[in-house]
Amino acid sequence: MLNTSQLHVPFTRPPGGGWLALLGGGEFSFGETLDADHAWIEKTPPGTIGFLPAASGSTDYPQLFATYLRESFARELETLPVFRGRDGRREKNAERVGEVAGVYIGGGVPDHLIEAIGSTTVATALEQRLSSGGTVVAIAAAAQCMGVIARSVFGGNAVTALGWLDGGVVEPNFDPEHDRRLRQMMRQPGVRWGVGIPAGAALLLGPDGAMEVVDQVHVLASPDGEYAVLEEDDTSNLM
Repeated sequence: MLNTSQLHVPFTRPPGGGWLALLGGGEFSFGETLDADHAWIEKTPPGTIGFLPAASGSTDYPQLFATYLRESFARELETLPVFRGRDGRREKNAERVGEVAGVYIGGGVPDHLIEAIGSTTVATALEQRLSSGGTVVAIAAAAQCMGVIARSVFGGNAVTALGWLDGGVVEPNFDPEHDRRLRQMMRQPGVRWGVGIPAGAALLLGPDGAMEVVDQVHVLASPDGEYAVLEEDDTSNLM
């Protein structure tokens, strides 16, 4: 079992009774995220799950994902119509975030997600949903946006992200043999730790420092340091 005393990494997230699930990526239609999806669905209270499509801007994505959730887990999904900043500022959308059992933030482009919900009422509602016991799931680019910075698709520059992980950055679809991008993010001001999450893997951060891992994730405490690998059986309380 690994914990922060061994890793010297503070896995911090917004407080509250819910679970924040960071998924590395993978195609749900091919079953690549099935284990990760089992993990976060087990943490999610009964009720409809909301899908936030801002990162991709696609209307097909949530429809296909709804079919997958219904057939694989008997859970219902509805699209939260947040595609751009004006949608993120609409009180009606924020209210619906508070009503669903959990929110799945689909993958796509970090810039699009940050522009749509950064510093909006929807972003505040997501934190409140996590605080009050709901689940917030972020996959691929959306998982990266939970850190203090994300990597823009426009030139690869670092952009200010949602900042849910205090001092932390996330590299999704991670390959430890090709880790340059994660180490580059680790060198940005204000970054103290980083997590590389391969496709199909997940890091779940729960209340009171609880943690669960699906497959394995790679953790860095310094830009030039060695990785600590968290395996699926590594569950711990990080407080």
